[in-house]
Amino acid sequence: MNEIVTALGLMLLIEGACYALFPDGMKRLLVQMLALPTEYMRTTGLVMALIGFVVIYMTVN
Repeated sequence: MNEIVTALGLMLLIEGACYALFPDGMKRLLVQMLALPTEYMRTTGLVMALIGFVVIYMTVN
């Protein structure tokens, strides 16, 4: 459970730093994301989740 909380904290740290350091860039990124097709976003999210799973699996084993 400690690892999950640590991972969540790290995710919030990285995302928060992006918004704090590059607020205008993050706004532009979000506007560009709105223009992307839903299927592209879904596929990209699935691929990233699978890559994350593989990285975690390789780290644990």
